[in-house]
This record gives sequence, C-alpha cells and structure tokens, in this order.
Amino acid sequence: MKFFHLVWGNLTRHKLRTSLTLLSILVAFVLFGFLCAIKQALVGGVALAGADRLIVRHKVSIIQMLPETYQVRMERIPGVAAAAHQTWFGGIYQDPKNFFMQNPVVPEQFMAMFPEFILPPEQMKAWLATRTGAIVGRNTAERFHWKVGDKVPIMSPIWMRKTWEFDIVGIFDGAKKGTDTTSMFFRYDYFDEVRKAQNWGQGLVGWYTIRVKDPTQAADVARRVDEEFANSQAETKTEPEGAFAQGFANQVGNIAFIVAGILGAVFFTILLVTGSTMSQAVRERIGELGVLKAIGFTNGQVLSLVLAESCLLTVLGGVLGLALAWVLTARGDPTGGMLPMFFFPVHDVLIGLGISVALGLITGLLPAQQAMRLRVAEALRRM
Repeated sequence: MKFFHLVWGNLTRHKLRTSLTLLSILVAFVLFGFLCAIKQALVGGVALAGADRLIVRHKVSIIQMLPETYQVRMERIPGVAAAAHQTWFGGIYQDPKNFFMQNPVVPEQFMAMFPEFILPPEQMKAWLATRTGAIVGRNTAERFHWKVGDKVPIMSPIWMRKTWEFDIVGIFDGAKKGTDTTSMFFRYDYFDEVRKAQNWGQGLVGWYTIRVKDPTQAADVARRVDEEFANSQAETKTEPEGAFAQGFANQVGNIAFIVAGILGAVFFTILLVTGSTMSQAVRERIGELGVLKAIGFTNGQVLSLVLAESCLLTVLGGVLGLALAWVLTARGDPTGGMLPMFFFPVHDVLIGLGISVALGLITGLLPAQQAMRLRVAEALRRM
C-alpha cells in the first residue's frame, strides 16, 4: 500500500485514455450483471425446486390432460407422501401483454405442497370461504395495483367461458429471495363447476406434484407412478421438479452456454483493450522504470507495480460496473412479467469481482514482464 500513490499517479497521467478504458470495463460488467439476472430469471426455478417433489404429467405432452381420479391412486403408491394438482388456465388481464400464470388448485393441498408461498392465516380462511376467491403473488399485485377485496376479470382464450371474475382474498409472499410471486391461484371446485356447466373438460387436470417421503428414493417412486398408469388412456411421465423447470428453460435454449458465449466475447474484447492500454503505458515510462531500478527497486517490485496498476484499473471498472448493474436490476423485471425472478444474485457478484481481478492479472502480465526485464542502462538511454 505504500506505493499506492505511485500506482494511482501512473493511472491518472493520461486521464482520457484511462477514462475510456475504465468506461469500457464498466460497460462490460454492467452487461455481465444484466445477463446474470436474465439467466437467474430463466433458470432460477431449477435451483429453487424442491428435492422431494416430483412432477407427473401426460406422457405425450404437458398440454394433454390427466384424470382427476389419478390423485387417489398416486397417494396409495409406496413412497408418496402427498399429491396436489394444477391446471394451466392461460388467462389474460386487460391486454395480451399482461402475461402471468393463473392456475386452479385445491387450496389446502396446494399450500401444504408449496410451503415457500407464505399466506397470512386470515387470508387462507377467506380463500376457503370464498368460492370465487383467488390469491395472487406480491409481484403481480404490485404490478397491477391489486389489493385484497378487489374483483378481477380474467379473459380466457382456452376455456369456453369468455370472462371469469375472481375476488382477490389474499396476497402471498415468497419464503426465499427468488421465489416466484407472479402467479395467481384460484379454487379448482369453482373452475370445475363452470366446466361442468359447459360440458367440456370436467374432471381433468394439467399435472400433479407429488411429495416423496424419502428424496433418495425419488427415482424409484417416479418409476412406480409411471408403472401404475402404464397402458392406460393417459400414460404419465414423472420427473423431478427441477428437471421439469429445466425443460421449460430449455425451450429458450441452453441459457448457460448462451450467456457464457456472449460474456466470453465481451471480456475477450476488454482483455485486448486493457492489455493495449497497459502495454502503451509501460512503453511510455521505460525511462522512469529504469530510474526506479537504478535507485534500488527490484525486478519483483517493478513487476508488482505494473500488475497493481493493471488490477486497480480493472477492479475499479469492475466494481463500478457491478454496482451499477446491481442498482439497475434491483428495479425488478423490465419485461413486465416475463422474467419474474429477475435479480442479480450475490454469488454472481462475487464471480464478477473475481473476473475483474483475473482480467487485471492477465492484461498486466506481459507488460509487467517487459518492465521487469528492462536493463537499467538501456532504459536510461531511452529517457
């Protein structure tokens, strides 16, 4: 630290060049933050998926439905602790761009299956007492300025009834950061009543979530479930909840590979830019480096000074970029509902800090070695 003033003085000698390089690094790390937030939004549900939960869907496709009667049979299978079903509703609030998930569920079974959703007890009682009652996640409630007691009309392009009206009786929060609180859940009995009146789809559900007694036996339980419904009119495919969530993410593509490819190209460019800056800075100071050696600086100290200058430049740009990305992503989903878990994870921030240090070491290594190998007499002649 006693040579910090020397390192800082070298950085600020050419303010325009340093500022432009610093800005390039800052922009790269802002992009890093946004891409990490997008990746979190697309695949975050995989990490949050319960290890003891399995998803049972139709073997052909998730758009094919399963009989409601399967639930009792599932709960009798050895290793299954409980089962709950959901059905994709696919409704629209006011405008098609107002996308968010709505599913009919059996309230008690659903809340027991998903303890990550926190609903006040009095609101749970109101849900059980209100046939048209619905609960909505905090994120969506704030997005549309809904409050408990509001009546919400939802247009359904899938189900035959044109407009469904729901009473908002509760607003749930997530037990953990990153829990999806954009969905709305309403009562399955109300949903099935309307389907009965329309004589279409009654007694059919979209998929089941089952909780296994022992997560280490999940694969065996999944096999037993599928064997139970083999050769029936609605055969099943059972998979871990994480794999189910990953399947949705994979519809976009290999998110991790896409993000890594973009960031690789960006940081390679920054590597060239910063390396060029440091090489030029060392060439301009050959005489000064010779003087430092002449007055007693060792090769190791000269090497350390150049590396410290390079690292200071990249770490300063990285910290500023990461901080700006944190502030911008903290404002939440910029798409209005398509990326419900949009935030910059702390572990990615730490990775970003590590990358900034690594960039400094890599870009400063060759210029630092050149400075270390300088002969005093040759360096002084070039002053």
